[in-house]
Amino acid sequence: MPRITPLDPQNATGHVKELLDGVGRKLGMVPNMMRTMAQAPAVLEGYLQFSGALARGQLSAKVREQISLAVAQANSCDYCLAAHSAIGKMVGLTVDQLRDSRHGEAVDPGTDALLRFAHRVVETRGHVNEADVQAVRDAGFGDGVIAEVVAGVAHDILTNYFNIVAATEVDFPHAPAL
Repeated sequence: MPRITPLDPQNATGHVKELLDGVGRKLGMVPNMMRTMAQAPAVLEGYLQFSGALARGQLSAKVREQISLAVAQANSCDYCLAAHSAIGKMVGLTVDQLRDSRHGEAVDPGTDALLRFAHRVVETRGHVNEADVQAVRDAGFGDGVIAEVVAGVAHDILTNYFNIVAATEVDFPHAPAL
């Protein structure tokens, strides 16, 4: 049972209604996480704006989903594991890539470096060392990508912690156990 009650989009008014209607148009549904965030419109709007900004960055949709899976696994967030497994499939990740991402690794060397770095950011709570950063640089990435990985991790921690605290009901197919 949720600890924070999701808002029924049909009962929403004003700016919250506009936000939820926009989500519904874009996704074809309004996920429980966003319905729950709608209890605090600033949280929902901030989440949507942050998501939109990251989507316009250098990282591909696949890599962003792989990072989200690595972070969700590290934080044991069932909601985010389910959501990002479903979205990951939609952006073209294979079953093997979904599984590997949850382990914080990938077959592609560049993606592997990014996922390992993202995992280190979570594991060390941001206190990565020079070798962690250098590994990303050695894989061919610059400071902008490093910054986007850190921002992606922060974005994912927001949703992970939010869903864990809210006990958001999972409305995506559950991710398989590892």
